[in-house]
Amino acid sequence: MPQLADWLEKLGMSEYAERFAENGIGVSVLPYLTDQDLEKIGVLLGHRRKMLAAIAELVGAIQAPLQSALTESKPQDTAERRQVTVMFSDLVGSTALSARMDPEDLREIISGYQKCVAETVQRFGSLVAKYMGDGVLVYFGYPQAHEDDPERAVRVGLELIGAVGELKPDAPLQTRVGIATGLVVVGDLIGSGAAQEQAMVGETPNVAARLQSIAEPNMVIIAESTRKLLGNLFDLEDLGAKNIKGITEPMRAWAVLRPALVESRFEALHASGLTELVGREEELDLLLRRWSKAKQAKARSCSCPVSPASANRGSRRHCLSASLSNRIAAYATSAPHQHTDSALYPIIAQMERAAGLAHGDSAQVKLDKLDALLAQSSTAAQDASLFAEMLSLPNDGRWPVLDMTSEQHACPGLSIDRRLGGLAARNKT
Repeated sequence: MPQLADWLEKLGMSEYAERFAENGIGVSVLPYLTDQDLEKIGVLLGHRRKMLAAIAELVGAIQAPLQSALTESKPQDTAERRQVTVMFSDLVGSTALSARMDPEDLREIISGYQKCVAETVQRFGSLVAKYMGDGVLVYFGYPQAHEDDPERAVRVGLELIGAVGELKPDAPLQTRVGIATGLVVVGDLIGSGAAQEQAMVGETPNVAARLQSIAEPNMVIIAESTRKLLGNLFDLEDLGAKNIKGITEPMRAWAVLRPALVESRFEALHASGLTELVGREEELDLLLRRWSKAKQAKARSCSCPVSPASANRGSRRHCLSASLSNRIAAYATSAPHQHTDSALYPIIAQMERAAGLAHGDSAQVKLDKLDALLAQSSTAAQDASLFAEMLSLPNDGRWPVLDMTSEQHACPGLSIDRRLGGLAARNKT
């Protein structure tokens, strides 16, 4: 750091050296001097301006090496090898829209589309990686991984088709989606400022983009790598081997039609069956005792936590539930994560299967099927109306209109649950 006298001499103002010394001003004090301070010790206006500019340069020269050292000491972003599911979607016909629409109107449509994608993806706990005009790139499995990332990606794609179609009711918009799963290297920072992003390197993003480009409007296409991880959770259409640009060998592709009506998600994901459960007799005995209490209507609420089944998420819990199901000849359910906020989802799904409700059925046909199922039991008319409302079916007047509080709607009671168990067991046999 230069001495004060040398600094003043370099500025051509050595005449102020004595005044600075009389007021105890050294080099360390310079950064804190103001225009008023310099005026008080008799520095001319022009000289004050020159001094303040020189002080700013001096401070910058001192701080630059320090900031550089701090920057170098920060840990560098490191890339990692991961298996991810990548979804690429775009808005169908955006080029044609741009030719006939005012740019501001087109901007509103694309912004609405991007917002729709972001909200849908967020509900499934995933990340929008990048917006590319009317296209959106989404990562499932990074930065946070889930055991059902491929399933989440497909469900997002299916939901997008319906959500995007409702954005512009007078002229419904359409989207198309490509999904692929595979190993990538992700985490390297590229670009700078607002353009900075975490790059993903590998074949998977390219495959997802290519599949999206060959999809029909309102279609979700998945790669074989994703299909293998979905089991029987979805109804699929085999599109055969497709020649994908940039991929040497033809690639098999599948169109997702709808979620499948499966009796158990766990069994759908493990079509080959389970190995026999060994060494869990104590837990099974506890579950059987809890089941016995539930049958005797001793449960004090709609939900009865069972420690062994809820303590271990994943395959162990499901194996235990499956073994319990075999012991009591009943059904063990597990709700996918997107339905965890719906306490009655397993019951709704079981009723749909028991009644044989199909995706293409009209509301009237579904009501008739539900009526036929309930006719096999001694279900009261009021309970039948409750089942119809639980399945979101309109009451066409065949059952009485319900007059229930919100609490009663949320917890229909153990009598309904036991009647449901009887219907399910009767339908299963």
